[in-house]
Amino acid sequence: MLYSTSDKSGLDIANDVVTGLAILTWIWILYFALTQGIQRILFTITFIGSVTLVYLGNELIEAYEDDSILELITLSLSAVITIGTTAYLIAFYNTLLRVRVGTALPREYAIAIAFFLVILYLSYRAYGLTFLAVIVGVLLYGLYGNHAPGILRHAGFSVERMMSIMILDFQGVYGSISRIIATWVALFLLYAGLMRGFGAFDLIMRIGLKAASYVKSGVALSAVTSSIIIGSITGSQAANTAITGSFTIPLMKETGMESGTAGGIESVASTGGQIMPPIMGAAAFVMASLLGITYLDVIVAGIVPALIFYGSVTFAVHYKGVGQLGGQGVEIDVESQFDEKMTQREFIIQCFRFGIPFALLIYILGVLQYTVLTAALYTIVAMFVTGFTFPLIQSWLADESLWSEFVSLLGDAANGFREGAMILAPIAIIIAAINGVVDVFEASGIPGVLSLALLDLSGGVMINAVILAFVISIVLGMGMPTVAAYVIVAALIAPALVQQFFVPDLAAHFFVLYAAILSGLTPPIAIAVVVATGIAESNFWKTAHEALKISAPIYVLPFAFIYNPEIVTGGFGLGTLFSGLVALAGALGIAHGLNYYGKYFHESPFVKFPIKAVFFVLGVLAMVYPGMTVRLGCVAAIAVMMAIQFQGSIRQRFAQRSATDSISTVED
Repeated sequence: MLYSTSDKSGLDIANDVVTGLAILTWIWILYFALTQGIQRILFTITFIGSVTLVYLGNELIEAYEDDSILELITLSLSAVITIGTTAYLIAFYNTLLRVRVGTALPREYAIAIAFFLVILYLSYRAYGLTFLAVIVGVLLYGLYGNHAPGILRHAGFSVERMMSIMILDFQGVYGSISRIIATWVALFLLYAGLMRGFGAFDLIMRIGLKAASYVKSGVALSAVTSSIIIGSITGSQAANTAITGSFTIPLMKETGMESGTAGGIESVASTGGQIMPPIMGAAAFVMASLLGITYLDVIVAGIVPALIFYGSVTFAVHYKGVGQLGGQGVEIDVESQFDEKMTQREFIIQCFRFGIPFALLIYILGVLQYTVLTAALYTIVAMFVTGFTFPLIQSWLADESLWSEFVSLLGDAANGFREGAMILAPIAIIIAAINGVVDVFEASGIPGVLSLALLDLSGGVMINAVILAFVISIVLGMGMPTVAAYVIVAALIAPALVQQFFVPDLAAHFFVLYAAILSGLTPPIAIAVVVATGIAESNFWKTAHEALKISAPIYVLPFAFIYNPEIVTGGFGLGTLFSGLVALAGALGIAHGLNYYGKYFHESPFVKFPIKAVFFVLGVLAMVYPGMTVRLGCVAAIAVMMAIQFQGSIRQRFAQRSATDSISTVED
């Protein structure tokens, strides 16, 4: 052992130091948001350096607790390199930016190599070997592109040129996407951290569980609702599955749901949270910047697809809940699920405490249409005001110690600062790596090559190209958080759809965003399913199968963006709403066909499975087919089939009840 019980205070001090670093980092970020007094590139250099140090500090503590000498050495060396690189780039910022553009001293190339190795190492620690292999593969392609086959060949870069792209020209690691993370996304992740620190995530869980009392599948639906809300803020499918799944999955199992189904529901809900406005897992900010449109435009475009997702998943999960619970409602003592009890009055107060900052965020972005940075800053301020004042007023009215409550709230705020930094740091690090990957691709001309290759492989047929783009986007997005997955597919795949097949920009970008996010549910990686499987103690393939059945309409929805682009490009027009309703009806048809627990006209599999297939095909056509007449016809067919099916089920249930009543009468 590297430490004994007597060293516990040393670990406490180390944790306090990391928390202090996190607080200082957030103070610096808030200062920039308030004043914007330095250049964005210089701020991004300090941002990447500081969040990396916070992450390294946390990892060092874990390595110390695990008695890992090797990790302690590598993490300590990484911290020294990070501090040295950041300090050097700040000191020689003007020289590197304006005087020695494209050239550098030997020591600067050495510094750049060392720091990029740190980024690779931390990316590996945060996201595993698969992602590391992707980055290393891109680096090798950049260095040895002259040996690549066919149209993929390029002249190849020297190590010096590669390091200029990655570090020294302030692109790559410090490029445009990293700057968006530093100036836009970071504050929203602080908001997420403060919400968790002050207890908002528990409140969201309580709201979901209270709603569970009103429907038979309420426990499962509460998991969906709470996971979607929290997932939209955290920006990571895996992280959200871990945060909410640790609570919702055991609860679903306790009420009688199979472990595989519980894991599947949670993984789908956590994945879907990434597409829910107003935050959309932070991808909305990046999309607005890449397309040169307002953030509000992106959010408006995302509302109808999000409702289609939520409606279809709710439908499927309701079927799963009712089917596995035998149609019996489950009584839940909400307060028994939490460490601290909450009265109805306290519940309402907490709703106002956390609801006011969120309402302010929506008002500033949607009505006043301020910048994202300003909206985030005001929301943080409001979160502090309500986070502190509501409990202090309650303590004052209850004649309790205001000082004790204030100190407790300071602790909650500090935990929120650290929590926000822990959410932010891995995302900032992986984005730094992805930004470098994208810049290498762009320098080698690969986006244009992929565009031509996609056209060639598809034979100029749009459906072939769209399917290929969908598969490639899923593969490229595997294992990554939302923003990182979106950045890489937006750079490599979306331009091909726009340039070669004239797909509207918004439709193309929503297509690749949804496809990349679905990688979290798609085997063999399926990172959200992997995390849910571990919590549920279920079989991976069983859990993945359940997740795929529940989320099936969402695999179809991206194609609807291509063939019925008004769903995302029409604003709030009647055409958009009507097309969205038709697509929702198709999604419900798919969800019904794959998840309905009752009888499909006949128990024989030779009847059941063909009927399921008919529901699925009709649902797909209703969502995707470019002609409204055919789409409405498919919706009508789905409605008729469901009506006949439900009528038969009702008759069967009535006959069984009548038979039961007759037997009871005879016995009496």
